[in-house]
Amino acid sequence: MMEYPRAGGQTPALIVVGLVAARLVAAAFTPLTYDEAYYWTWSQHLAGGYYDHPPMVALVIRLGTLIAGDTEFGVRLVSVLLALPISWAIWRATAILFRDARIAASATLLVNATLMVAVGTLIVTPDAPLIVASGFVLFALAKVLDTGRGVWWLGVGVAVGLALLSKYTALWFGVSILVWLTAVPQQRAWLRSPWPYLGAVVAFALFAPVIIWNAQHHWVSFIKQLGRARVDSLTLRFFGEMIPAQIGFATPLVFMLGVMGLIAIARDDAATRPTRVLVNALFWPIALYFAWHSLHSRVEANWFGPIYPPFAVAAAVAMHRQWEPRWQRVVHFCGRWALPGGVVLWLALLVQADTGWLSGYRRDPTVKTIGVGWQELAAEIDAVRRANGISCVLGPDYGTTAWLKFYLPHGICVESRIQRIRWVNMPEPDPALLKGPLMFVDEVRADGQAALQQQFAHFEKLAVLPRKRGPLVIETYELDLLQGAKGEVLDRSSPPELQ
Repeated sequence: MMEYPRAGGQTPALIVVGLVAARLVAAAFTPLTYDEAYYWTWSQHLAGGYYDHPPMVALVIRLGTLIAGDTEFGVRLVSVLLALPISWAIWRATAILFRDARIAASATLLVNATLMVAVGTLIVTPDAPLIVASGFVLFALAKVLDTGRGVWWLGVGVAVGLALLSKYTALWFGVSILVWLTAVPQQRAWLRSPWPYLGAVVAFALFAPVIIWNAQHHWVSFIKQLGRARVDSLTLRFFGEMIPAQIGFATPLVFMLGVMGLIAIARDDAATRPTRVLVNALFWPIALYFAWHSLHSRVEANWFGPIYPPFAVAAAVAMHRQWEPRWQRVVHFCGRWALPGGVVLWLALLVQADTGWLSGYRRDPTVKTIGVGWQELAAEIDAVRRANGISCVLGPDYGTTAWLKFYLPHGICVESRIQRIRWVNMPEPDPALLKGPLMFVDEVRADGQAALQQQFAHFEKLAVLPRKRGPLVIETYELDLLQGAKGEVLDRSSPPELQ
């Protein structure tokens, strides 16, 4: 089994710092995903909310680009560094709850072994700040339990509020906290105290900018995200996808330890009852909701981010508990190889995404989402733009538009023709630019952009350019010259949520 240091040991901290340093190097050399480029556009125009999510991811990116510029490294810098406070919060919370330095060190390293943290902080999404906040929710509740001081409920409120500023999934923390308070008799006294309610006030005060933004925009973001709960039909198809995805994101060995730890915490004296209930309360409500959600809709692997702090704690408990011999061998193997195995999986995923070597340059699930080849493609697109005196470049969707905005020279006019609600926080383009020669950039389509030809008096194909990863052509883009719009250039129709 991995020998983690005793109390006072520095090895876990050095390992975490080393992993963060490796991710920083990877951040500088890995092209942005289209979602990262999209969130970068948010960071250029900060607001209280956005169509898809609350604003925390935009703040994280803005801080990074202020330090390191509008580069891949700058976009990801702060997100990668968030692994440090995640690690600290889980280490301290575990040490408080279990009074065991070995379990605390193991929980810290196991959470960093997961792809949820290794990839989830390298690729900037709202999940990185959400996992940080989730770790601090666990820490603050551990302090409530340990000290009995009501003031720590304000810390809980701050952590939940920051989680709400990251993603709406954080609303489930209210359910988790209520389960903990009602299921543990000695904690029920808090329900008669003003402190938890003051914590709730703090949380919603921090969340207020998102509420105000939604009120000003017809509640569109709330409708979009909460509308995912709508059930049209039931199927096992997505549940069958969800479990393998979580095994992969947790990494198989950490997943095995986590499941064993949850079983141990639930059924024996691995900890006091308040601690056991707390860990389970922070894990099961969110996990069970997404299990239900998978019966009618796809659940993305990263949506489980908030449960990773208690899951890592459970995995660490499993490592340091005595099991019957056959299970002890399983735990020994998982404990020894969980961290190196997670690092190997991360490196393999990184090499494959950036180069395609491991699949012999064949297609894989990452190839469409990561912008490999976009820097070269953008240079070719810009050459065509300058040669034809284009006043504004138009994209067909938010992903392509975001990549164009990031990889083309900053400051030129780049707009999306549709889904204008996604850009509502950004200044409108100069109308004069939309009257000049326009260039539409989209994947080559079978209909040859027949709709565009009807909407503009002049339509001309300028170029067809490939985006490549090594010898693999990922996509082929058509560049079309548009002049003489017969109506509005930008489609300003309401988003589907408001129709």
